[in-house]
Amino acid sequence: MSADPPDSPVSTVGLDAAASPEDVASRGGGGTRDGRVAGILLAAGSSTRMGDNKMLLPLGDETVLRRAARTAKQAGLDPVVVVTGHQAAEAEAQVADLDCLMVHNDEHEIGIHTSVKAGIAGLPGDVRATVVMLPDMPFVTAEMLAGLVATYRGGGAPLVISRYGGEVNAPPQLYDRALFGELSTMQRRCGREVIQRHRDEAVQLDWPEAALADMDTPEDYESARAGLEAGAM
Repeated sequence: MSADPPDSPVSTVGLDAAASPEDVASRGGGGTRDGRVAGILLAAGSSTRMGDNKMLLPLGDETVLRRAARTAKQAGLDPVVVVTGHQAAEAEAQVADLDCLMVHNDEHEIGIHTSVKAGIAGLPGDVRATVVMLPDMPFVTAEMLAGLVATYRGGGAPLVISRYGGEVNAPPQLYDRALFGELSTMQRRCGREVIQRHRDEAVQLDWPEAALADMDTPEDYESARAGLEAGAM
């Protein structure tokens, strides 16, 4: 996960994870930016700390990857690009009926930045912006994703970033097309370099700390399953 404490001022919009897109837009500034906003799901990794491919693990009645792709579709992201690598065929099968664009990353073992690059390269030319997502963050909701998009459409910022618990920046993050070139030349992580470079131009949305939970280890996975079953978000 690309998680950073904030180190310079950004415009901040305080919302909870269930805030409606209309509420976000009303606080995000004037103007409207039309055009498609895509989603890129980074699903290529080997999940070495988990021991099994976490994209294929069940959460309720669907897999981790399918849940994330369905959430992105519910938020209206168009298209949803799924970047695969390790066990690509199995991953692709999980979203075969969800009308996603599939992109294979042959270089996924080098680092997650190569998956961002592959996802950007797979975007259609008419996409105006994209949200980069990590599928192993199961408490990220469609309302959160739609909030990023509504803020982007209602303002002029090239970057809309998520902050959790008032301290940690982590995905999902929204990038305007003007930043696609920089995303394609990163040398590490999944967006930190670009965020740090353009932080003073960004709008920041605040989400509950609980939504930051991800799944890197078996213990993380069991905790997430329990949280979802208990309706933690």
